[in-house]
Amino acid sequence: MKLKDILTGKLNVEEWESKGYELPKYDIEAVRRKTREEPTWVHFGGGNIFRAFPAAILNDALDTGQYDRGVIVAETFDFEVIDKAYAPYDNLSLLVSLQSSGTIEKKVIASVTEALKADPQFDDWKRLVEIFRQPSLQMISFTITEKGYTWNEADLARGLKPLFAMGKVCALLLERFQAGQLPLTVQSMDNCSHNGDRVKAGVFAYAERWAKEGLVPQAFLDYLNDETKITFPWSMIDKITPRPHEKVKELLAADGYEDNNYIETEKHTFTAPFVNAEEVQYLVIEDNYTNGRPPLHLGGALYTTRETVDKVETMKVTTCLNPLHTAMSIYGCMLGYTLISAEMADADLRPFVQKLGYIEAMPVVTDPGVLNPYEFIGAVINRRLPNPFMPDAPQRIAMDTSQKLPIRFGETIKKYIRRGLDMENLVLIPLTLAGYARYLKGIKDDGTPFEPSPDPMLAEMQAIVAPLEVGKADQDYSCLRQLYTRSDVFGLDLYEAGLGPKIEGMVRELFAGQGAVRATLHKYVEAR
Repeated sequence: MKLKDILTGKLNVEEWESKGYELPKYDIEAVRRKTREEPTWVHFGGGNIFRAFPAAILNDALDTGQYDRGVIVAETFDFEVIDKAYAPYDNLSLLVSLQSSGTIEKKVIASVTEALKADPQFDDWKRLVEIFRQPSLQMISFTITEKGYTWNEADLARGLKPLFAMGKVCALLLERFQAGQLPLTVQSMDNCSHNGDRVKAGVFAYAERWAKEGLVPQAFLDYLNDETKITFPWSMIDKITPRPHEKVKELLAADGYEDNNYIETEKHTFTAPFVNAEEVQYLVIEDNYTNGRPPLHLGGALYTTRETVDKVETMKVTTCLNPLHTAMSIYGCMLGYTLISAEMADADLRPFVQKLGYIEAMPVVTDPGVLNPYEFIGAVINRRLPNPFMPDAPQRIAMDTSQKLPIRFGETIKKYIRRGLDMENLVLIPLTLAGYARYLKGIKDDGTPFEPSPDPMLAEMQAIVAPLEVGKADQDYSCLRQLYTRSDVFGLDLYEAGLGPKIEGMVRELFAGQGAVRATLHKYVEAR
């Protein structure tokens, strides 16, 4: 069983379906022809999240028979991905959905019609220019990570031959401008707040520099600023797509599925002809399009207003997912866990995150309307975090913790203050923040050392708590005021917020000695 069989006439439908593989219900070749003639969607970023989510929901839309165009993927960074993960498999891939029950669902994704290298050094660039000059093009989208929207002075100075992704996109938008100021929507699908603004800032960094140097006319800037022509909507995306999993590879091999080799590029992109991903997914998009849009709602995307997208993002980041992740990562590292799914079987950690989310964070959540906060957090706790197939580790989630605390916890505390809510109701959020001081020592609850995860402020934060020793009686904890007054780390001065003494008392308990982390966690979770 190989992906290439699907397009070469060698496909044994009965064999594939008998082994649980869902095949496309549409005419793949017809969709490819139609897309080449009248393309509607180009997506930048050919990584795992694209194949597992945007391409997959388009695949579902095509299966309805209500649409006839696929998506063209363009890779801006790691061109080996095109050579090794797309070309050898005729742009087909296998999505393996990892169920929390321990089972898997297998679906062939055939919605990608072309895979191009987005750089002028390759012939593919001519094809991209051709596509951008087509009136039929409705949307370009991105999953290039937050770093992909950056630029620097050296790249800006390269004029109309940039190397960075946003410069290339700006150059292609210039082609669309020159083809008659054709309308287009520039849609980020990356997991960062107000992501449409990130794309817009990147594009304008190049466009304004080029206009200043006389390389493009002022009319090009006017075109980019005209919301009847070009828009940069926001979106909220949520789906975990880890590296190809050994257990998944073994299950596929047992089926007789042969396209299960691992691929690691020179730039250390980890991929495969299959993508394993969690079952739960959300894509909420601001409905602000200038030239129509692919009907992704047929595959489960939710179109709404910018205000609602912002509410969904806030709900996820400050209540229903990200704070739970951070709390689990801090305590998981100290208790010696290496898998989030294993933490969810812990008699203290599971109720810890349940109560933190439902009891302490939920009171300040604004219901966005399109997604129920209680259902969202229920899926996180009951289906996502316990998923045995998801090899996510607290050590990975604990990366850059100092950058995450202001949003994930500081915003909730600020809302308590603004709304005049009783701060005494906050117990497990303070316990999480107290755990951060203990985590910085790099000593597990059993007394053995661990390496705290990379963080740009790690050394600075560790220096603050350096005077403290685990297990030392009657030590001076005055350094904690220096830590918990840091509004850049916690989003506000926690002593001014009235939580400093409570957190300080919890820190004292956590530092009491071997076993103190478990004992303190159990005490406050049980009492809550």
